[in-house]
Amino acid sequence: MRMQNRPMHRALPELPPLDTLVAFDAAARHLSFTRAGDEIALTQSAVSRQIQALEERLGFALFRRLHRALALTDAGQAFHRATAEALAGLERAVREGRRQDALKTVVVTTTPGFAGLWLIPRLSSFVSAHPGVDVRISAGNGLSRLDHDGVDLAVRYQPVDSPGGVRLFGETVFPVCAPRLRRDAGASLATPADLGRQTLLRMEPHGTSPLQDWGLWLHAHGLGDLQPAGVLHFSSYDQLIQAALAGQGVALGRSPLIDRLLAQRKLVAPFADRVASPRNYVVIVAAGAAGRPEVAHFAAWLTAEARAPDSTRPSGRARA
Repeated sequence: MRMQNRPMHRALPELPPLDTLVAFDAAARHLSFTRAGDEIALTQSAVSRQIQALEERLGFALFRRLHRALALTDAGQAFHRATAEALAGLERAVREGRRQDALKTVVVTTTPGFAGLWLIPRLSSFVSAHPGVDVRISAGNGLSRLDHDGVDLAVRYQPVDSPGGVRLFGETVFPVCAPRLRRDAGASLATPADLGRQTLLRMEPHGTSPLQDWGLWLHAHGLGDLQPAGVLHFSSYDQLIQAALAGQGVALGRSPLIDRLLAQRKLVAPFADRVASPRNYVVIVAAGAAGRPEVAHFAAWLTAEARAPDSTRPSGRARA
């Protein structure tokens, strides 16, 4: 007699229908058939019938029916823990399946200056390498709570001694202007003190640091009390640079954000001295997004772009 090898199947008890488990979970949480019905769009009597059918299927009572109240039996409490865990697992599996089937997205938050001047001009290289990833950029000066706000990754401008994140680069600051403004000014931009005859483009304070403004550079050159001929204020750094490109005044340049504009001669630096900023740019990945390949790829691309040799970066003397 020859024995045939047959696949083994795990014997499962007859499981109750899913809709009865959903009704039971709602009733167990609310301890009310009426409120459970409101949650799952059934009448109170329909929920009661489903619970009764479930108890008959299981062979034990799930609730003690009190006067105008419900209470779980000991067996009902244990069964509810198992039911809630199973339903949560199914819900996670459905969400994950839908997410994987949909276009993968990476939601990025950063400052308007970094987004407009550094990130967006380089973004096409990432899109070309990862055509199935939809990058969504949220630019603002506020700090997002990454997981809470549905953000996958942040590029933040923060003090160099701040904990957390992977460093992209530091920065240096120095005056810049449109070439025609420098030509029109002639000898009036021969020394830093000549800035007193110019319109300075300044950032509105955001309660964070004066380093986005002129204070650091002017103090380093002994010009903390300088009074310019005029001042224009802006709420974001990319707007300020657009005004500089239009010849509306002298801006405090921040390298490497403006390096491409300098290399293209759209902006020029009247003075050679630069001042090193005690702030830098770092990448922070949200805890809930750390395991997603598309987020890891974007973070790696950012780091590689920041560390790649850049032929557009101009030379200059930087003060600490």
